[in-house]
Amino acid sequence: MLNKKKLSLLIDNILINLLLLNYNFYFCKKTYNLGRILAIDFGKKRTGIAATDDLQIIASGLTTVNTDDLIPFLKKYVSKNQVELFVVGKPKQMNNTDSESEALILPFLKKLKNQIPQIPLLRIDERFTSKIAFQTMIDGGLNKKQRQNKALGDEISATIILQSYLYNK
Repeated sequence: MLNKKKLSLLIDNILINLLLLNYNFYFCKKTYNLGRILAIDFGKKRTGIAATDDLQIIASGLTTVNTDDLIPFLKKYVSKNQVELFVVGKPKQMNNTDSESEALILPFLKKLKNQIPQIPLLRIDERFTSKIAFQTMIDGGLNKKQRQNKALGDEISATIILQSYLYNK
């Protein structure tokens, strides 16, 4: 059983640890100036994009872009923000073979490497991200009409891809 003195010491220790943690994050940001990581959930019509914060801790949905406008969008974003890595979803089937949509992604990847060669690409398995995104919208309390917004689903899918990368990094 904790008495008031022990509880007070425990709370003080927690606060000190939080202050040290904030100091370390500040120091890391100032010293290393990490770049953001962008995740791309490529689609035939729309592409969901997610980005990390500067410390590469939190994955957040950024936007959904028409696929035809994707390369210009990325070039503009990279010119304004320090980006360290592109994480691109790799659609796979249950038997671990590439999905049919992989044939659409490969030309995009080639074009991206040619247009923005200084930023490396990494592929991440994106199985079930659309289903997880849909379930996330349900859990978030979105009504049926809001859940039909496919652009939001693509953005959430990109966020899930990025969060998966960060978790396994």
